[in-house]
Amino acid sequence: MPRRPKIRITCVDRKGPCPCHRGHRPGDSWDFDTERGRLCPMAMHVAFPYIDILRYGGDIPQPGQEKGTALFCCPDVETINVFKIERIDEK
Repeated sequence: MPRRPKIRITCVDRKGPCPCHRGHRPGDSWDFDTERGRLCPMAMHVAFPYIDILRYGGDIPQPGQEKGTALFCCPDVETINVFKIERIDEK
């Protein structure tokens, strides 16, 4: 049985003047399998369908994005964090 690909989640942008309630900043990155508990629960809630699709062989056709990736945003009270999900295929 083939191994599941790894998933990396990275905060790539923030819209708004305030940090989110968890303090995530652009450039912060997490391994889905080992560090997802450090990511805000709302971001995980929004990310999960994209992660599920990418991990199990699907693609999310979004204009201008690389294959095996997805962008999504997590709204907080006074800011929006933009995250990138990447499927990391082992060779």
